Amino acid sequence: MRGALVWLQDDPFFSDPAEALRHISDGAIVCRDGLIEAVGEAAEVLGALNEPVQVEHYPGCLICPGFIDTHVHYVQTGIIGAYGDQLLDWLLDYAFPAELAFADPAYARAQAELFCDELLRNGTTTALVFCSVHEHSVDALFEAASRRNMRIAAGKVLMDRHAPEGLTDTAQTGYDQSKALIDRWHGKGRNLYAITPRFAATSTPEQLQAAGALWAERPGVLVQTHIAENKAEIAWTAELFPDRRDYFDVYAHHGLAGPGAVFAHGVHLSEPELHACHSAGSGLSHCPSSNLFLGSGAMHVFDVKDAERPVEVGLGTDVGAGTSLSMLRTLGDAYKVSQIAGRPLDAVRGLYLATLGGARAMGLADRIGSFAPGMEADFVVLDPEATPILKARNARSGSPAETLFVLMTLGDDRAVKGTWVAGRLCKTSV
Repeated sequence: MRGALVWLQDDPFFSDPAEALRHISDGAIVCRDGLIEAVGEAAEVLGALNEPVQVEHYPGCLICPGFIDTHVHYVQTGIIGAYGDQLLDWLLDYAFPAELAFADPAYARAQAELFCDELLRNGTTTALVFCSVHEHSVDALFEAASRRNMRIAAGKVLMDRHAPEGLTDTAQTGYDQSKALIDRWHGKGRNLYAITPRFAATSTPEQLQAAGALWAERPGVLVQTHIAENKAEIAWTAELFPDRRDYFDVYAHHGLAGPGAVFAHGVHLSEPELHACHSAGSGLSHCPSSNLFLGSGAMHVFDVKDAERPVEVGLGTDVGAGTSLSMLRTLGDAYKVSQIAGRPLDAVRGLYLATLGGARAMGLADRIGSFAPGMEADFVVLDPEATPILKARNARSGSPAETLFVLMTLGDDRAVKGTWVAGRLCKTSV
């Protein structure tokens, strides 16, 4: 791979963004067997090779680590852009009916194929994904991801109350099915399993306890769920768990907080909850598009990343309440949300959230999210002149950071020139 390389080598929330961002105007990456073997100045890297290689050259483009979507529902792809009220009504009116359709294995397989193709078309090479309550919805996604060699973490949703008949399991069946899925898929190829209680209100204490016990039995798998997205949801959770100190304590009490646990949204987390999240080593997924769409509120990323008790944060599209699988469009919404909060998100920190920050939130920074020898060779090639307006605006760009900002405010899937997964091209420009 040859072209302008851009990646994060440090967290720009706690260091000088100009130093955290690595930019090589004419760089090269050597890939072998799905891993990065060398990275640096093109003249040095290519000059050091003692064998002929195929060179994929992308002049005028930016080559970045593949995007990492830390929260998305593949089973809601079909209801993206569905008009609704706020979270709890939207779930009843749209999300639950959409997920009932996944009782049909053939439908699940078709949706999994569409979802994986759309991720790649948007430059996303890794995602942390909610499936439905049905076991075969997980099988369908991992089968589709395996054919593309993507790094996908996913799990069967656990819900044993407050959901329609046909979408509920029990504490025991949820445990048994999740355990079987872990044995079937976790660590097979690039697949990772995530134990997935939907959110506290749709699981009894017994189910949350069983999920926590399963995590203790299967170290190395991830946990994903929702937290503090909507004020009505928070009040409902407090009614359902009156003995718990706060929303985060519901999960911590049941053994569902720690490194490898990613909590989506966190819009209304209190300072004590953020301290507890930091102490546990858990991550958050910032989902600005979804939060705007459902009127849930705005996570203040700079407050969450406070140096006194920093929490790792990645970016999530949260489709189907999110309105695009494009991480570029989601970054554009993150910028707008941050402006309202009074501290605008710059492009360097934005790229961090979409790459290395997501990897750290998921506990995968040793494998993905950056460029270094031994890392997995997942890349997205961004064309800053993909559309007439991008081309006109980029002509005025004076730095790589400004070009990145133009892409994150004006870019979408059309700006993705190519998506490379484990050293192989999976998407070409249309």
